[in-house]
Amino acid sequence: MRTLQKFLLFTSLLVFFASCTKPKVEADIWIRGGLVFDGVSMEGQQMDIAIKEDKIVFVGCADTIRIEAKKTIEAQGKIVSPGFIDPHTHADRDLNKTETAHNHPFLMQGVTTVVVGNDGSSFYPISEYKESYRKQGVGTNVAMLFGHGTIREQVIGKSDRVPSAAELDKMKALAKEEMRQGAFGISTGLYYAPGSYSETEEVIELSRVVVENGGIYDTHLRDESSFNIGLVKAIEEAIEIGEVSGIPIHISHIKCLGLDVWGKSTEVIDLIEKARGRGVEVTANQYPYDASSTSLKAAVVPRWAESGGLDSLFYRLEAPATRERVLNETVTNMKRRGGPSKLLIVKLPDTTYVGKNLEEISAMLSIPAEEAVFEMLKIGHAKVVSFNMIEEDVNRFMGLDWVVTGSDGNSGHPRKYGSFPRKYAQYVKRKELISLADFINGSTSRTAKIFRMEKRGVIQEGYYADVIVFDPEGFREEATYTDAFRYATGLDFSIINGKIAVSQGRPVDAYYGRVLEKGDQ
Repeated sequence: MRTLQKFLLFTSLLVFFASCTKPKVEADIWIRGGLVFDGVSMEGQQMDIAIKEDKIVFVGCADTIRIEAKKTIEAQGKIVSPGFIDPHTHADRDLNKTETAHNHPFLMQGVTTVVVGNDGSSFYPISEYKESYRKQGVGTNVAMLFGHGTIREQVIGKSDRVPSAAELDKMKALAKEEMRQGAFGISTGLYYAPGSYSETEEVIELSRVVVENGGIYDTHLRDESSFNIGLVKAIEEAIEIGEVSGIPIHISHIKCLGLDVWGKSTEVIDLIEKARGRGVEVTANQYPYDASSTSLKAAVVPRWAESGGLDSLFYRLEAPATRERVLNETVTNMKRRGGPSKLLIVKLPDTTYVGKNLEEISAMLSIPAEEAVFEMLKIGHAKVVSFNMIEEDVNRFMGLDWVVTGSDGNSGHPRKYGSFPRKYAQYVKRKELISLADFINGSTSRTAKIFRMEKRGVIQEGYYADVIVFDPEGFREEATYTDAFRYATGLDFSIINGKIAVSQGRPVDAYYGRVLEKGDQ
């Protein structure tokens, strides 16, 4: 018996001394035992992650080291991933208000970084909002673009005309200053006024300034359907801008919108892949829905009619010389989006009409649908969801390694609350269209690479600690077209810059995001 006791004591001492000789890692957070997808690899591994301050300090098997952590997260049976990076959002409309700066709709999807200033429209100047976000705090990291339409409006207003040489020089100076203040690049909304009034050469000249200052070009194409130059020509324009200026091109929410262009995804993909083969850097993002959303005015009102603003639009509507043209072109634009029954009002100051489509509103008011459009615009800013894509095109784009996940998140469409978990639940799990690794890599590292975000989007030692833990069975969207404001489920933990922002499925009452700038290390 004494021999056995001596043996057990000796063994215990060996274990003790062996553990003491292992390298010690001091950490604030230890994520233990999860299936880790690092954002780059195509297979997950059972690994441990240690985080200290705002960085990842260890990734690997904890048996080889001794981790001493203030907080341990048990992640057995869970998926551990870099936090998602959303390349196209309108979250700036929430971040600039104290009551919504927490950014919960994105945070609860697993998003740790949002890009703002998209579609050619940004808050101006960037320097002012950058300081505001830093002072009040933000719930996720923020990367800022400056809007082409925004600086165009600063110089020549809402007019439908070409800038003079002096005005273009002023726009280029403003672009350079916005880049100097930390913008990651320029965004264009060539479909929307006033960006739609610009010619390609104007955009090329501004892009030259941006690429000289290390930025990228993010674009809402001039046409995603057949509203003006057509989808294919709009893709060719984007490629031309990249080829001539040398700037990396990122196409936002790539799609084939409307009956006229259904099935053209094959042609679009061929054009882009040929350009990539020539050395033009072209990428895109996509949201996993077959319905788009925008303002009612942008969706169906002729662009020429709104030159000068709303007052000018209503003047042209009432003027005998232009009224018939305005209404006829509005009818044509509604048809492109599937007709009045496919245009659902999701946001309007008068909630009487929210949740009804234009066909129903037309009947309620006993007027034609095209006239109902302008009655809604008289009430105030109206947003619509339009059901105008087919699954075949959505699927073709989603399977490409140069297409990453984005939400175009804005109020009224479920994509603001559900894009990332929907892509996982619908296209990874249910349809098995893409692999889990493809989903994660296309929501993290690939996006970080496109936007030149340093040390984010990958679980790697020395990188910023933006890490999420989610339930492989429960991670899904809950928001729908009729109830668009429901948080996603299945996110257990979100860590942003080394701080726990979501704990056991609930957001904490704190703001751990940062305003990012190019070259952050």
